[in-house]
Amino acid sequence: MLSAPDATSIELAKRLNAQARLFEVVTSSPLGASLREVVLRGDPALAGVPGNDVMVRLVDAKGKYVRRRYSVRSIDEAQGLVTLWVVTSHEGAGARWAREATPGDQVDLIGPRGKINLDSLADWNLFVGDTSGLASFYRMAQSIEKPGRVVFIVEVDDINDALTAPFDEGLGVTGIFVERNGRAYDDPTGLLGGLAAFEMPAGLGHAYLFGEFHVVRALGVALSDRGMTQEQQSHKAFWRAGRHNAEHGEPEKDL
Repeated sequence: MLSAPDATSIELAKRLNAQARLFEVVTSSPLGASLREVVLRGDPALAGVPGNDVMVRLVDAKGKYVRRRYSVRSIDEAQGLVTLWVVTSHEGAGARWAREATPGDQVDLIGPRGKINLDSLADWNLFVGDTSGLASFYRMAQSIEKPGRVVFIVEVDDINDALTAPFDEGLGVTGIFVERNGRAYDDPTGLLGGLAAFEMPAGLGHAYLFGEFHVVRALGVALSDRGMTQEQQSHKAFWRAGRHNAEHGEPEKDL
C-alpha cells in the first residue's frame, strides 16, 4: 500500500496552489443507466466549496497516466468521505476506473480545483446541462440558504439517469429532465427547448451551464439573447463530443 501520492501529483498541486492527497476507494456503485457513485476516503478539504472539483490521476487504455476532473457531489467531514458521480456511458480512463474501482484501491487526488462558486447575491439560480453536471448542480443547490428558488434543466440519455436530490422545504425547486432521444451529443436542441419553456422569475438570477463544449456555448448565447449578462452566467465545459479530454482532464478549447 502506498503512503503518499505520486511525486508528479505533489509537484502539480504546488503549481496549481492546491493539495495532493492519497485517497482510498470505499464503494463504487451504479446510480442509473450511465452514472456511478464513487465514494473515497481521504481529506475532505480537497473538495473545497460547492462548485469545486478534484483532479484524479488514472491510467488510460494504453497504460499512460492521465488526469480527469470530477465535480464533488458531497462530503462527510466526520467520516472523511468525498463522493463523486462519474458518467460511464463512454469508453475512457475515468469511466473505466469508476466501473472497475473496488474497495481498498488507492488513487491520487488534487484539489480543490475550479473557479465557479455559488452567486450569493442571486435571488434565483438556474442550472442547465447534461448528466455530467448533476453532481455539481445538486451540491451547489443544497448549499443555498432559504428562501430561494432553484431550477434544473438537465438532458439525460436514459430516463433512469433522471436522479433527484433532497432539499430544504423552504427552497423552491423545479426540475426539468429532457430525454436526448438519439440527438448528437453536441446538439443543443433539447436543452434549448427546455430553456425556451423556462420563464425567468423576477429578481436577480444566475445561470450555471455545465456539460458538453458546444452545447454550453449555445446555451450561453441563448441566455444572453434573453437579457442575462455575462456576469450572471457561469460556463464550464466538462467534455467535448468526439474527443477525449486532454491529459490535464479538460476538453481542448480550440475549434
